[in-house]
Amino acid sequence: MQQQDFVQDLGQGIYAIDTAFQREHFDAAYLVVDQGRAAFIDTGTNHAVPRLLAALEGLGLLPEAVDWVIPTHVHLDHAGGVGLLMQSLPKARLLVHPRGARHMIDPKALYLGALAVYGEAEMQRSYGTLRSVPAERVDSSSDGQRIRLGCRELLLIDTPGHAKHHHCIWDDRSRGWFTGDTFGLSYREFDTAKGPWVLPTSTPVQFEPEALKASIARMLSYGPTQMYLTHYSRVAEVERLAASLVAQIDVMVALALALKADPQRHERLKAGLSAHYLSELKSHGCALTPERQLELLATDIELNAQGLGVWLDKLDKPGG
Repeated sequence: MQQQDFVQDLGQGIYAIDTAFQREHFDAAYLVVDQGRAAFIDTGTNHAVPRLLAALEGLGLLPEAVDWVIPTHVHLDHAGGVGLLMQSLPKARLLVHPRGARHMIDPKALYLGALAVYGEAEMQRSYGTLRSVPAERVDSSSDGQRIRLGCRELLLIDTPGHAKHHHCIWDDRSRGWFTGDTFGLSYREFDTAKGPWVLPTSTPVQFEPEALKASIARMLSYGPTQMYLTHYSRVAEVERLAASLVAQIDVMVALALALKADPQRHERLKAGLSAHYLSELKSHGCALTPERQLELLATDIELNAQGLGVWLDKLDKPGG
């Protein structure tokens, strides 16, 4: 077996694969292996597919060994490569949240939505052309669903808050959740002697703060000892990080509400989020310069500000 430098062996048959999306150590896909059977959880983009297949080969597994491909949700940094990957996995089934299944069968709406934001050149650079998955190979998950992988069992639960089409996957063997974006973002560049640092993500367009806090609490009820984040990789100290996430969600909500009617709302949301993260990281003992911290967080600051803006606008609508 060959261990590639972009594959991290996390033990208990779980491997984190750096998809190289945007930068190194930003976006992870996971390969779970048990008794010679395998599942991919999140895939990254089309550009990650060669790495995913190489990771499989490096572990001495054939494509026919993969039983499941399970995106946590259908945002393109998590599921953009699903269709292309499935073309190389003849026996795999796609298990996706029921709100996301149609987007995997026909990804046109996903692509056009992202295209409107990024433009054609950036779409090709970052994502490539999305591939559809035949409907007969797609299963919709259900809350509390259990599936078999070799001799282990995986549990799926509905976890709204970041997106309505989000589920998380519990692995009792490792006492860990594959969290997608529900348990926030934790970049290894910000690790200090105090451990990892985490921040919530309110990426547009379905941020719901109370639902997100409820999803975090539900995951904690299982007594996890570790979380497998897409951004990025495994973290422990679960109780501390969960408390930080909940507190920061409340900070984000307060900031947004205070700026609800501000004509310069978006820029002031970005400024407020930037100040909050710099304060958090200073308290955490981060040795990086403030400029470098903001550089690493630039995409998240922009997307979090956008997501908070969409959430604020929904408050004025019936049922908001």
